[in-house]
Amino acid sequence: MHKRGILLFLIALLVGAFFWFDLGRFLSLEYLQSQREGLTAYFQANPLPMVLGYFLVYVAVTGLSLPGATILTLAGGAIFGLFWGTIIISFASTAGATLAFLLSRFLLRDWVQKRFGDRLRTVNAGIERDGPFYLFGLRLVPIFPFFVINLVLGLTSMRTWTYAWVSQVGMLAGTVVYVNAGTQLGRLESLSGILSPGLLASFTLLALFPLLARRLLDWLRGRRVYAGWEKPASFDRNIIVIGAGSGGLVTAYIAAAVKARVSLIEKHRMGGDCLNTGCVPSKALIRSSRFLADAKRVSELGLKSARVEFDFADVMERVQRVIKTVEPHDSVERYTGLGVDVIQGAARIVSPWKVEVDGRELTTRNIVIATGARPFVPPIPGIEEIDYLTSDNLWDLRELPERMLVLGGGPIGCELAQCFARFGSRVTMVEMAPRLLIRDDEDVAAMVAQRFAKEGIDIRVGYRATAFRREKDRKLLVCEAEGREAVIEFDQVLVAVGRVANVSGFGLEELGVRLTQRRTVETNEFLQTNFPNIFACGDVAGPFQFTHAAAHQAWYAAVNALFGGLRRFRVDYSALPYTTYTSPQVAKVGLNESEAKAQGVEYEVTRFDLSELDRAIADEVAEGFVKVLTVPGKDRILGATIVGEEAGELITEFVTAIRCRLGLNKILGTIHAYPTLSEANKYVAGEWKRAHAPERLLSWVERFHAWRRN
Repeated sequence: MHKRGILLFLIALLVGAFFWFDLGRFLSLEYLQSQREGLTAYFQANPLPMVLGYFLVYVAVTGLSLPGATILTLAGGAIFGLFWGTIIISFASTAGATLAFLLSRFLLRDWVQKRFGDRLRTVNAGIERDGPFYLFGLRLVPIFPFFVINLVLGLTSMRTWTYAWVSQVGMLAGTVVYVNAGTQLGRLESLSGILSPGLLASFTLLALFPLLARRLLDWLRGRRVYAGWEKPASFDRNIIVIGAGSGGLVTAYIAAAVKARVSLIEKHRMGGDCLNTGCVPSKALIRSSRFLADAKRVSELGLKSARVEFDFADVMERVQRVIKTVEPHDSVERYTGLGVDVIQGAARIVSPWKVEVDGRELTTRNIVIATGARPFVPPIPGIEEIDYLTSDNLWDLRELPERMLVLGGGPIGCELAQCFARFGSRVTMVEMAPRLLIRDDEDVAAMVAQRFAKEGIDIRVGYRATAFRREKDRKLLVCEAEGREAVIEFDQVLVAVGRVANVSGFGLEELGVRLTQRRTVETNEFLQTNFPNIFACGDVAGPFQFTHAAAHQAWYAAVNALFGGLRRFRVDYSALPYTTYTSPQVAKVGLNESEAKAQGVEYEVTRFDLSELDRAIADEVAEGFVKVLTVPGKDRILGATIVGEEAGELITEFVTAIRCRLGLNKILGTIHAYPTLSEANKYVAGEWKRAHAPERLLSWVERFHAWRRN
């Protein structure tokens, strides 16, 4: 900071001197015309000192963003001629522009990135991807002030060398025009005469070249990746979707809605994991277990007692009934009625435009991969000897395990561990990380862990599973914790350590579709794979494995596949929420504190405890909090986390606020019905308002009221 202060002082001193001594008078067209003959004569007598002095002055003027670069360029043409003037000025202007770029970066970039880092993430990604093309286009159009370009791009992540060479090339055309005008200095009446409307139009058209070049490069890459594949002369379909989970269903729905011919292929059950083994059955099970938990605390509601008898098999049958009730929403009949050609069978991609289904070949302009994911089973020695459960086969259980071991402390593990504990299993959770819910903030995970402990769940964090063993009728898990061995006995084990994308068995490897290090399908910001007409969405593509994330991506995949030749849309994750359906629920959108710290984003935290909320008190659910991250000194929301009853419902207001750029003042000014849990969102906005009250103004208002009383 000390070095920055000194440099800023020196720059201010030099700029101040420029204006104090009116040095700008030497950089006017009239002065240049009056001194032309003298400057030319001096150059002929002292060429090297003249070139060096001119070069240094040019770099200083442009580096300090002072007015006069245009006059200096004209002077270069008048003194050095077209050829040498162009060479000297081309390098001087690049050196000066790069100096201004570096000064802006040194003095301001860290502060700007910290202050506005969340807003600039998209900008930085765009600069990383297409920065040279955009810079080249800006340099070609003289109507854009070059000093502004220097200062603004210095705040971004663009590399210095890239900035220098692109500027050198991009400014060359404009430099030639101005240097040539300088050779005609005697006939030049004003600066406005240099650039005619026709010339400006030509520059503008030329500036479109980088964007067209970008499209051309994309086209050439596509040609290269398609080499060796025969493209059909015509197509049976506009789009084929592989996988009828959330992502595939929404993609097919949108395609049919815009009257495209679409085929949806599914080899198992319509609805995918969400309907059959994920969201729907787990939430049905959670609802039953929550009723049992409520029955155990009826004394808190002023009741003497409540007795609930149940058969675990009946509970699991209810889960299947719920699935059957929801099933028509995702059925073949419904989607056929919407205009989707639903094909049940195993799909295999045999070329970028052809898909085989049980021997039948289909041709299509576009393919969308939406094959989902499956539970990951870690290669722990002995695990194959254990009849382990996952979120896929858990629903076949009809007998409640006496001792349930849950391997994994993420959202799935936490939700199901609490369910089985409430049904009466003795549940032990084993998590390798130092705490549960490692993606959430520590205070969030601590509150969930506290409730789990209260409900009798044995939490073992920092435990690494090393082996499963069978000893006669006993099932054992061997763990390592703090250098010691621990053995846990169990009756059933639920493996809930994550999910892995389904990328094998339908032709991706043979086709050459690229995968990421996490073994998901690699896509760009438009959800295209390395084959531009093949898209991917949902769990198979990541980076989020939520049903609503898959549906969100599906819109972009469908629209970009069908209309990408006209306009493409970059997928936007800025307001993507998620909820963990434990008691208390955990819901989040945007940044939490852990993420903000990791990304170096400055923030303020405002918190409201639900213990102060009237409705939460009345319902005996007065635990948890609403925590909002905002830009320091402003009400703009960076993220929100809610822990408590119905947190997944309450978070939607913050999703809308972030999506529509509404601040806490807008939430504070929104009428919330009383008494409701949603008032917590208004009260956290009120907490922020109190913390940012205009104290000086209020002191004057207090005096005003005192004056009125007298």
